Amino acid sequence: MIQPPPGTRAAWYFDFISPYAWLQFAAHPDLFWRLDESSGLHFKPIVFAGLLAHWGHKGPVEIPGKRRQTYRIIAWTAAQRGVTVKFPPGHPFNPIPALRLAIALSATRPALPVVKTIFEFIWQEGHSLADDWALLCGRLGLATAEADALIGAAAVKDRLRANGEEAIMQGIYGVPTFAIQTPAAGRAELFWGEDATGLLRAWLTDPSLFATPQMRALDALPVAASRKGAPSS
Repeated sequence: MIQPPPGTRAAWYFDFISPYAWLQFAAHPDLFWRLDESSGLHFKPIVFAGLLAHWGHKGPVEIPGKRRQTYRIIAWTAAQRGVTVKFPPGHPFNPIPALRLAIALSATRPALPVVKTIFEFIWQEGHSLADDWALLCGRLGLATAEADALIGAAAVKDRLRANGEEAIMQGIYGVPTFAIQTPAAGRAELFWGEDATGLLRAWLTDPSLFATPQMRALDALPVAASRKGAPSS
């Protein structure tokens, strides 16, 4: 059982648009519940497109061949993990209303059940946010007008924007990303992607994992050549 060191601070940066975020959330419920219980896990909805714009790269589904393989990998991996995935009618879609709703409701409710309800609505049941918005609002105990008022509030819009700026300041470039800081660490360690979950679990068990000579050498590995026009590290 994972038992993070006392004083650990954890945040999960995610976008409902990401099937990998759903896969991580659904395939590793013990990780989310344990971190939420031990460190008060902070759920950080962000706009993935904002990260893409800032770092100057494309999302996996913006390259035709990669889009097809991404969906196949998601479907296959979900089956391996025992996770139900039913894609929404179209993807990518506009996730901003759902991101804002998660922020607004998490101000007065536990965040984890809110996030779970929205993820399941999109990725387990395959609903369209645009076409089935009223149904999602009802699932969360809201009339459509109530939800629309919540997501239209300036404070909620500002929080979503601030989450994205905060992510970029930490060097986050993709979703989902866990940012975890222990009392002994000077900065948060970042774990990007569902495929990094095993590494995250190992590090939570042994926070000295990245202090080995091999890991330290990787941190200092020189760049031998760079692509023309590529940003410098």
